Amino acid sequence: MGRHIKKRALVGDTPRADAVRTVHDRYWTRELRSAVLYGVLLFGALVLLDWGLVRLTAVRAGWWAALAVLLLIILTPPRVSAAAGRLDARGLVTHRRVRTDRLVTVRISEGVSPRVILTDTSGGRLVLDPRVLIANPLLWHHLDQGARRSLEQGTLRSGIPVLERLGRRIDGELCRGILRASSME
Repeated sequence: MGRHIKKRALVGDTPRADAVRTVHDRYWTRELRSAVLYGVLLFGALVLLDWGLVRLTAVRAGWWAALAVLLLIILTPPRVSAAAGRLDARGLVTHRRVRTDRLVTVRISEGVSPRVILTDTSGGRLVLDPRVLIANPLLWHHLDQGARRSLEQGTLRSGIPVLERLGRRIDGELCRGILRASSME
């Protein structure tokens, strides 16, 4: 359940001399497990309720299974991963990718559930929960490094204050975690 890192071996004297490291959301499996558990619990509760009322049929059980699968689809989080110059989010049916070294804008949508919205020069758009970046400092590091390259290249037009605020929030959470782990909080 720790972070997964893939290393690619060198091939001759190609530019791949620096091994490419892929970092995944370390809490994704836990969240997927919770989504499956909620789907199974919903299915079990509905079947037990119908069975207790002596109205359970194969058709009704099929409908309850479909409802449980729908809940599973809704609750399954996208799997976020980062590698050199890119950030990916894979859902059950979608795959979004943004080049972090070619970012154009970074925004945070305000509302009940804030989201970080990243867009790159090729039109790639990625929307993700900022809690994923807060819980995974290595994903944040990849995004931050790519955003710095975008800023140096002049492609990042807006979003620097958003990244600074997010960086301060992540640093604060990381410091609190260190203090909590060392019993100094």
